[in-house]
Amino acid sequence: MINFTKHRRFYLIFSASLALVSILSAIIFGLQLSRDFTGGSLLELNFKDYPRPDKSAVLESVNKLSLGKVDIQTTNENGLILKLGAINNGQKQAISLELAPDKDLTKIEVVRFDSVGPVVGQELKSKAWQAIVLASICIILYIAWAFRKVSRPVSSWKFGVTAVVTLLHDVLVVFGVFVILGELAQVEMDALFITALLTILGFSVHDTIVVFDRIRENLTRSYSDNFESCVNDSLNQTLARSINTSLTTLLVLLAILFFGGDSIKYFVLALILGIFIGTYSSIFVASQLLLVWHNRNQQRR
Repeated sequence: MINFTKHRRFYLIFSASLALVSILSAIIFGLQLSRDFTGGSLLELNFKDYPRPDKSAVLESVNKLSLGKVDIQTTNENGLILKLGAINNGQKQAISLELAPDKDLTKIEVVRFDSVGPVVGQELKSKAWQAIVLASICIILYIAWAFRKVSRPVSSWKFGVTAVVTLLHDVLVVFGVFVILGELAQVEMDALFITALLTILGFSVHDTIVVFDRIRENLTRSYSDNFESCVNDSLNQTLARSINTSLTTLLVLLAILFFGGDSIKYFVLALILGIFIGTYSSIFVASQLLLVWHNRNQQRR
């Protein structure tokens, strides 16, 4: 049996350091926000039965139109996505004509054209953070209700608060990694990234609740006088389940990362990081934090 609680202070200090590095990275480097939040246009094109030009040729052609910064992603064998500043229908038509083989618009298909204004982008950014905060509050309330029959030695609401602190840790670590990727590789945070964060919240709290539920079951049966043993035994009892669930999910995501399209590459990467960190935190952060909180209350009494 593994003694998970022996080095709990080290785990918590290490995890707090990761969260602190993430916060400092955001302050120092700033955020690379996509046009979903800053405003801009997205144009997806498909070349009908013609080979897609390479990125350098596309960039050279589009730069002739003086439309500012352009990001290019490939989507499938013959498709590509252009991310630009705000453009109108006339400029969209000019881009299509410039890239069409032999300047023939019948040889190219506009699959999607979306344009987001700066005001809408700011509203999306505000709503994204509101969604994360609201999800966290709902998780606290739900866990407090689900664990309402547990009052000793830890109050039910403490399970909820601990779970949300752990979730914030997971989100901060993934957020920090993408801040650093934004600085080093110009990776942008877009609406898909927010979707990934919300998905991480759901997965991470799911894994944490499994451990907490086992703690609750053990408390109702025994361990009433030894909370540390209860936590440690519960972690050992759920360890195989946590690892197996995360591993099977990671295998699927890795397959999508290596064989999927460029448009979802960083979305999948965020999920992979979140699942890895969520599995780690359910074992080395959530339960350890709950135990430290309990021990401090005992010392005060």
